[in-house]
Amino acid sequence: MSKTYATISALPKVVGQHVTVRGWVTHLRSSGKVAFLVMRDGTGHLQCVLVKSQVPADTWERFATLTQETCVAVTGEVRTEPRAPGGHELGVTELEVLGASPLDYPIQPKEHGIDFLLDNRHVWLRSPRQVAIMRVRHEIKRAIHDFYDGRGFIQVDTPILTAAIGERSGLFATEYFEEGNAYLAQTGQLYGEAAAAALGCIYTFGPTFRAEKSKTRRHLTEFWMMEPEMAFYDTHDNMRLQEDMLVFIVERVLERCQAELKELERDVSKLEAVKGPFPRIEYTEAVRILQGKGSAITWGDDLGAEDETLLVADYNTPIFVCNYPKEAKAFYMKENPADPRTVLCDDCLAPEGYGEIIGGSQREDDHDKLLARIHEEGLPVDAYGWYLDLRKYGTFVHSGFGLGLERTVAWIAGTPHIRECIAFPRMMHRLRP
Repeated sequence: MSKTYATISALPKVVGQHVTVRGWVTHLRSSGKVAFLVMRDGTGHLQCVLVKSQVPADTWERFATLTQETCVAVTGEVRTEPRAPGGHELGVTELEVLGASPLDYPIQPKEHGIDFLLDNRHVWLRSPRQVAIMRVRHEIKRAIHDFYDGRGFIQVDTPILTAAIGERSGLFATEYFEEGNAYLAQTGQLYGEAAAAALGCIYTFGPTFRAEKSKTRRHLTEFWMMEPEMAFYDTHDNMRLQEDMLVFIVERVLERCQAELKELERDVSKLEAVKGPFPRIEYTEAVRILQGKGSAITWGDDLGAEDETLLVADYNTPIFVCNYPKEAKAFYMKENPADPRTVLCDDCLAPEGYGEIIGGSQREDDHDKLLARIHEEGLPVDAYGWYLDLRKYGTFVHSGFGLGLERTVAWIAGTPHIRECIAFPRMMHRLRP
């Protein structure tokens, strides 16, 4: 007789029916006459009940062999049970072991050190907290795609191997045939600007790499970034788009990830407070505020993590810090006509001390000024010939920004460290698993 397979999330639709559910054992207990098995399948958790007098002897004996993370197929009648995980349970008639699990399963219900957990990331991912974070990450990515699709943006895929760099931070280099060094992309922005001249408003979404020797809770060497580029957007249009996007993402997660936020013990009132418009603070004013709060920052310095935390302490929404000194920012940012010492840019800082999640700017659209900046930075002009062409053949006002996905996940999920916000984090001293 053929079996009817169902996922745990689909069980509310098949109450009263006999189905088979496949997944992994998380908890076991038995009174001698009645046994309980809790399993997960990636879509939810399910309590399965075995009554010794109502199942074959070999099924009852098979239950006694189960251990944590044994892969099983459990057949039985779906019943409504408000006290059970997910509100349903399975009255078991058949139990099959698909894959045994030894007693030395690494992740046990006790405290583990972070190095041990990261060494065993391939199985740590199965724990409820990690599953919840990955689900929040998934929903944030879906929200981003929906947001830009709804506004007519085109997604463009940009190179991971490149000869041109976009940021000052460290590079991962590799020999590229007879062409010399290639670099793992720090950003898709420069190519995004070329695509915006063809398509108007675009966004890129993919992995980026920065060889920064940083061990802070905000840094990874490989991370995902979403980068839109918009023709005819000035710096103010740019910030309005960032604001609209973040409000959209937070509302989506609140709508669709309540169970995950509960698992993470996230204070959702903090997210419910995220409404536009976000405060906008000029860099010069930010320095004055920080000095008043005891920071040693001086005009011309970039903001450090402690400075960012001090600035957002008085706000329950993200804030923008605008128009940084030219020397603190990348070569491609447009000079501020109101103050040539600065450039038209913004950093969007998340509340609760999560720091910068977005960096954006209006791009320099003047060919000669951009060329001068490339020379000032000591960059190889020949590597940027094609980029300069964008200012030669029909230059145009345009802006864009980069949103760090893992930092955004950390903020929305309320996770203290960015290393839990990607399935397999890459850091200075971590390349495995």
